[in-house]
Amino acid sequence: MRSWQEDLLSIADNVHCENVAFKKIEFAARSLGFEHCAYGLRIPLPITNPKTITLNNYPVEWQDRYVNENYLKTDPTVLHGCRTQTPLIWDDTIFVSARNLWEEAQSFGLCVGWAQSSLDAVGIGGMLTLSRSSEVLSQSELTSQEIKLRWLAIISHQCLSRVFISKLVEQTQPALTAREIEILKWTADGKTSGEISDILAVSENTVNFHIKNAVGKLQTANKTAAVVRAAMLGLLS
Repeated sequence: MRSWQEDLLSIADNVHCENVAFKKIEFAARSLGFEHCAYGLRIPLPITNPKTITLNNYPVEWQDRYVNENYLKTDPTVLHGCRTQTPLIWDDTIFVSARNLWEEAQSFGLCVGWAQSSLDAVGIGGMLTLSRSSEVLSQSELTSQEIKLRWLAIISHQCLSRVFISKLVEQTQPALTAREIEILKWTADGKTSGEISDILAVSENTVNFHIKNAVGKLQTANKTAAVVRAAMLGLLS
């Protein structure tokens, strides 16, 4: 018999599609006693306008209402997740500043909830939210289930961030050469083209040639933006 840790880890096994991954997360959420689950992922590209992707199994009417009212910007649970990775349990005090959102959510059966955010090394943030229509989260349930809930939040983030970053890499098709990656790494460390030419024993013109190619492949305006984008895509690790 497999352990619960193995069951949760299996969420990330050979998954290349966000919908398949979310179905596994949804199944895990149900096994933990929750009817609904949601995962919001914030990809920090472009830097000035980060992209937010949301997957959930909420009632369609509530999904539409949430988007139309732009509740993402005022949702206290989201704001909490942006500030800290401490788990959050829904209650009236959390939604003092968003009474309409809270009342509408409850009308759709989203009455009891738990959420935790995650942040990885390349700046991708995400938050898992589990909810149900009844049965308040008791202290005994939290004590027995909290480790599993935290595991699910972490594994969900690792799996979905990997899927979406892989897709982003495919879409941009950077196809950087080993030399371009090497030069971007030195650039990220603050080295000038002249210093990099000395380190690699090549001409400064050669260094600039590789930087120009990398900037073009990454569809950025300059080498600073190219370094940031390459790092965010996990190409410099």
